[in-house]
Order: sequence, then C-alpha cells, then structure tokens
Amino acid sequence: MNAKDYSIASLAHHAFARGKRLVAPLMGFPGIGMIGTNIKVAQQNHWMHFRAVRALAERYKPDLIFPLMDLSVEANALGRYTIFPRDDSATVPKQPFSDGELDALRGIDIVSDSRVMSYVETVRRMRSQLPREMLVGAYVAGPYSLAGLIMGADDAAMASLGAPDEMDVLCDFTRETITTYARQLIGAGAQVLCVLEPSAVMLGPEQFERFSAVHVQKIAGLCRGACVNSIYHTCGNTMHVVEIMAAAGVDGISLDAAHTGVDLPAVAQRVSKDVAVIGNICPATTMLTGSRDEVRRSVEDLLEAMRPYPNFILSTGCDLPAETPPENIEEFMDAGRCHA
Repeated sequence: MNAKDYSIASLAHHAFARGKRLVAPLMGFPGIGMIGTNIKVAQQNHWMHFRAVRALAERYKPDLIFPLMDLSVEANALGRYTIFPRDDSATVPKQPFSDGELDALRGIDIVSDSRVMSYVETVRRMRSQLPREMLVGAYVAGPYSLAGLIMGADDAAMASLGAPDEMDVLCDFTRETITTYARQLIGAGAQVLCVLEPSAVMLGPEQFERFSAVHVQKIAGLCRGACVNSIYHTCGNTMHVVEIMAAAGVDGISLDAAHTGVDLPAVAQRVSKDVAVIGNICPATTMLTGSRDEVRRSVEDLLEAMRPYPNFILSTGCDLPAETPPENIEEFMDAGRCHA
C-alpha cells in the first residue's frame, strides 16, 4: 500500500474489491509490556517508544500502525503542567489560565521541545524501519481539545457559548501550534495524520463546527498538500456531528464504540463513500476483559453489519489499554483477516 497514491478510503475500496478489509486497531500501549518497559519511559524515550511499536508491528502486522496515543504532547510543550505516571498516559490537570497568557505561549517554539521531537523521531524510525506495506500514522491533538487542556475542559465548554470570540482566538492559536507539530511529523515520514478531538464531543453541532471542524479542515488541507492522509477521531457519542466531521476535508473519520451510542452502519449511510469509516470494537470491555470468543463474535458481527460499505476499515473505538490480552488482539486480527 502507498498512502501517497491513494486515500485510505480508496485503499479500503481496493481491499473490499478483493473480498478483504483493512485491519488497523488503535494500539500502542500493549507494546509496552512486550518490551519490558513502562509508559513513562516510552513516552519520553524515542528508542523505547519505537521498540514498543515495532514489537506490535511484527507480532500483529496491522495495515496501519500508530505510536502511543498521547494528548499531552502539545500542551506540555507549551509549558502546561503535566503529570507523568509510571504506568499510565501523561495527563494535563486543570490550571488557571487567562487571555493575557496567550502572548507568552506564542513565544514558545514547540519544535525545540524534547518530547515533541521524541515523537517525531519515533515516527521517523517507524517510517524507515517498519515494513513498507504497513502505513505509518501519527497523532496530533485536536484544536478544541488542546484549547481545553490549556484552559480546562469545563471552562472551554462554557467559553464556547459565553465567550465565543475569545475561543476563536485561542483555537486559532492551538491550530497554529498543532500545524507546526504536524509539519514535523509529516517531514519525518508520517503517511496518515490522526487528529484527536475527544473534548469536542460535548459541543453542539454549531460549536463543534466553529471550534473544531473549521480548524481540522485547515490541518487536513496541509495533509492533502503533502500527499498525506488525515483522520478525524472523536470519542463518545458523535452521531450529532458525523456529517460535520466527514465534511471537514479529511480522508477518514474514526469513531468510538457502540456502547457510547455510535451506530457505525448508520454513520456509513450518512457520509460519502470517499471518506473512510473507521471503528469501532470497544477497547475497554471487548478487547480488555472479553474472552477470545467474545472478541471474534464482536468483530464478525461488526464486519457483517458493515458488509455493504466498501469504505469501512476495521479498528477499535480508541487506543487499546496496556493490559489488553495479546490473545485478544490476535483474535481481533485473525477475525478481521478471515472475514470475506
């Protein structure tokens, strides 16, 4: 496969024409245990990070693979207080923020940040050392979600209604910051850029479009100009905004599990077949605590429900927990590969 020649939706169509599906679980954290390290080390050491991803690539051979999902990278680079647990993903707790701080944030060059460049170097290693047929992905935070990390998710939600002009200014800044990071990832060889916008699910359609989608559209334009695919990922029940997501110029939309309210076949009916629909086996129940039989049944049921839609890519609703049993990932991959 070559992402420079085809969109991921086109690749999904080509696989479908051969009686196959692209299989690409969102996974990074399960690789941590495979190499005997911890999440904190991998999120700060690009060699260990790459080794974890390579272990997953060699064992499971997905069609598309990403590094660790980490929403804190850009916020941490902007100087926001970040907590680094040993065995959990980094988090950015709420801190006081005022509009007057924005000028100081504008003066920070995130390309000089060690964690930003560690993720860039991880992607560089992935592109140069993983099998050429495996697409290499990278994550960036979504503009609204980064704004929420800077000012606090609750304050961002209130500002989207009570102070929309101020939110416009902040989201313009976060998009510019994300774009700077995205250029580095693309330069390192990322073939697919996934924009993580979990906080935006709490917005109504009008606010979602204003504070997220219009900015994601510009990031997608950057990707398109560089012959790189773009994916819009949002957690939770996104049924009220899926058309907005699909109309943002992205090549695919990645959606959460059915228990959140996402009806993937209904989504596929509502969006263009030129946009890949990606999802949505539950990572926290089916994959983490389910039996192998339960994983296989869930995958087969989803594949059957999505049979009419050639733009479907089998994935998980979000990143797999580190403790996900390897045999469940194997069952996921096998069931996805065998279904025709």
